[in-house]
Amino acid sequence: MLKHTILLFFFQEADGEEAENAESILEVILQSGPLGIGIVCVLLILSIIALYIFIERYLTIKRAAKVDENFMNNIRLNVQSSNIQGAIALCQTTDSPMARMVEKGLRRIGKPLEDINTAIENVGNLEVFRLEKNLSTLASIAGSAPMIGFFGTVTGMIMAFMEMSQGNISPENLAGGIYQALLTTAFGLFVGILAFIGYNVLVANVNKVLFKMEATTVEFVDLLQEPAA
Repeated sequence: MLKHTILLFFFQEADGEEAENAESILEVILQSGPLGIGIVCVLLILSIIALYIFIERYLTIKRAAKVDENFMNNIRLNVQSSNIQGAIALCQTTDSPMARMVEKGLRRIGKPLEDINTAIENVGNLEVFRLEKNLSTLASIAGSAPMIGFFGTVTGMIMAFMEMSQGNISPENLAGGIYQALLTTAFGLFVGILAFIGYNVLVANVNKVLFKMEATTVEFVDLLQEPAA
C-alpha cells in the first residue's frame, strides 16, 4: 500500500511539472509580443509541413526500394523463353521504379541497343524526379527556419533597445523583446536542424534506390546481350 502511495505521489509530481513547463512556455510565447507570436506561428507551420514531407517521402521511397529478389530471375526466364508479354505483365504487376524501367526496355526489344538504353534512361530520370518530389521544399525549410528565427532575434533586440532608449530599463519592460529574441532563435534552430536531418535521411534513401535502378539496368542490358541458347 505504501509503495503504491509513493508511486502515485511521484506520478502526480511529474504531471504537475509537465503542466508547469507547458504553462511557462506558453507564457514566454505570449510575452514575446505580436511579432514574436507571429514568427513562432510561421515556424510552427513550417515544422508541420516539414514533418508531413518527411513522413510521406520516407514511406514512398521505402516502397520504391522494395523489389522481389526473384524479379530479375523471372524476367530472365521469360525473355530466354521468348515470352516477352509475360515479362511485361510481370513488370506491370510490380510497383517499383526498377520494374517500370525494365518494362520500357522490354517494349523496345528489337530496336538498337542504344535506343533501348535511352528509353530506360528516360524512364529512370522520371522515376528519380518522382522520388525527389518536395525534397527541395524540405531543404528550403531547413535553410529558412533559422533565418526566420534570427529575424525574430533582431527585431526582439530592437524592441528591447527602444525600451531602453525611452528610459524604460526595468526588467519587465525589456522582457518582451528579450523573450522574442531568445524564443524565436531557439525555435528556428530546432525546426531547421530537424528539417536538415530529415532531408539528408531522405537523400540517402533516394541514393540507395538509384543504385538499385542502375544495377537493374546493367543486369537487363547484359541479359539482352546474352547469346541465344
